[in-house]
Amino acid sequence: MPVPFLGRLHPAEYVALIGSFLLVGLEAIIRVLTLALPPPLIQIFYRISRRLFNRFTSPAQKRAEERRKSVSVSVRDASDFTDLCALWGYTAEEHVVQTKDGYLLGLHRLAWRKGEEDVRVNRGPRSVKKRVIYLHHGLLMNSEVWVCLTDEQRTLPFVLVERGFDVWLGNNRGNKYSKKSIKCPSTSLEFWNFSIDEFAFHDIPDSISYILETTGQPSLSYIGFSQGTAQAFASLAVHPKLNDQVNVFIALAPAMSPAGLHNGIVDALVKASPQVLYLLFGRRSILSSATMWQSILYPPIFSKMIDLGLGFLFNWKTKNISTSQKLAAYPHLYSFTSTKSVVHWFQIIRNKSFQMYDDDVQPPLLLSSSSKYTKIAKYPTRNIKTPVVLVYGGSDSLVDIKVMLRELPSQTMAIEIPHYEHLDFLWARDVDTQVFQHVFDALESFTGAEHTKEEYERYRNARHSSLNASSYFRRRTQRGSDAALDSDVSTAVDPGSVGEDGAVEPMVEHHEHAPTEPDANNEQETPAHKLMNHVRESYIPSPSHRAGLAKPRATIAAAVVDEDDFGYASPLSPESTRSTGDTATGADRSLDRENSNSSPRPPRRRGTGGSHMSVDSMKGGKGISLGAST
Repeated sequence: MPVPFLGRLHPAEYVALIGSFLLVGLEAIIRVLTLALPPPLIQIFYRISRRLFNRFTSPAQKRAEERRKSVSVSVRDASDFTDLCALWGYTAEEHVVQTKDGYLLGLHRLAWRKGEEDVRVNRGPRSVKKRVIYLHHGLLMNSEVWVCLTDEQRTLPFVLVERGFDVWLGNNRGNKYSKKSIKCPSTSLEFWNFSIDEFAFHDIPDSISYILETTGQPSLSYIGFSQGTAQAFASLAVHPKLNDQVNVFIALAPAMSPAGLHNGIVDALVKASPQVLYLLFGRRSILSSATMWQSILYPPIFSKMIDLGLGFLFNWKTKNISTSQKLAAYPHLYSFTSTKSVVHWFQIIRNKSFQMYDDDVQPPLLLSSSSKYTKIAKYPTRNIKTPVVLVYGGSDSLVDIKVMLRELPSQTMAIEIPHYEHLDFLWARDVDTQVFQHVFDALESFTGAEHTKEEYERYRNARHSSLNASSYFRRRTQRGSDAALDSDVSTAVDPGSVGEDGAVEPMVEHHEHAPTEPDANNEQETPAHKLMNHVRESYIPSPSHRAGLAKPRATIAAAVVDEDDFGYASPLSPESTRSTGDTATGADRSLDRENSNSSPRPPRRRGTGGSHMSVDSMKGGKGISLGAST
């Protein structure tokens, strides 16, 4: 029997592990040298990387980038969550909640549609009552990832606000907005001694309690992305009362027990003991040098490095996210978290079990397994009573849907978007047509904490129509012109490109299938078929829709210094900054150019108390028009 630890890896994996130590050591040396360099020298490195990029970039790529830079640069340069929202004309509130173990977490709130900032929302008996939605980010992220898009119509929080919801966004301890504790400083080892367990036992339930107490609402709807879904799975499993406070849980790119990682080197790290990871990254914040690389690299090069890293680790191609969206969003992608939380994920992957953190170190030189003497507690996710809706990508290497469904209640509903990878659920060019309608279906169907059979049946009926509609838009986009490949919005083509029989390819779902085409001898058509026929027949939008195109409100003056041909500013420049003023004109021109090749969007529909399918709103990527009455 192999000796513990030494026998866990193959010789080739030990070589890869030693190589990773060398790379991390080299990166640490570069970081120290960079911190010691004077700002003018850092600026020289930045300009060198810019020249290298320009030398290997074709003129066509430069021209395309120039057309997209106005909105992209404004989003990229926004300093925080409130600035990102202000770019589009939304007012955000900042809140702080103290967890039971003393951490101070930042919460963000979007409660007002444009123009109703003076309205009292969920503040006493005479205020406007709105349903509450809570969104939570993924690993190594913060709340900014939800609002750093280059198109207002693809930004889920903004769409939810316009539909009449009171939207809250949470942050994990240790990240940009939650880097403080009343018990210890963030420079101490004690501060960073947390894992997914602390997220589940404190951060999620304490944040939800604060939100419900502040708004006076009995329950809220939870939308999570990636690790934000894992934290909800764990919290709902160990807090029975929390199931009465969450009326529906919508899991985008859900994470529970990933099958593994694509790269052999990282896979070797996963199989190694936690002590090896602590030697690599320390016991405080992991990958804290990411911000250093961002400051010295030219933005397109930094974006390319992120793409290479995602391909190296997870085999993601990121083809569904446009170049301009990457340039805008990748600078907001990283935020701090503990090494221990990543070690926790490595334990879950290695043991193929959604378990709590294992504090027990592998006993040295034991020749028999210790599993018969100790058992790490698993999160009892089958005990979850809240309705769970999984929306996952068929090309996402981190999702093993079969394993996940086995560990969840039998009434869990799952919908696959075949061509989607992990980050597509945040930033894909067609996220509004592929994802949003499934979110709206769940929000409209599950409105209270009772979780009745009628709610499940209402959701199933709404889901069938949305599955057909999203497939129609996906096929329409795939048959569009090549200009759509690098656009921030999905491009529509002539409806005649759909088969003559009008058949659409249904999305894959768990247990049930979307309705197939009716039999020729059967005169009865399902509502979904009638809807799709109506969409195809009345595809061409009215001229009034063009006038209703939403324009971004870039109301923040971006500080631009030493601009190059792409509008990017060199960091740490000694010259004084100059304001570009209101950039809405440039942003409008950018969107107008994009929409010349795409389907015009109709005006957004306000939230309503009922649910109805609107053909016009479907063509604008809105799905079902719904929301809370105000």
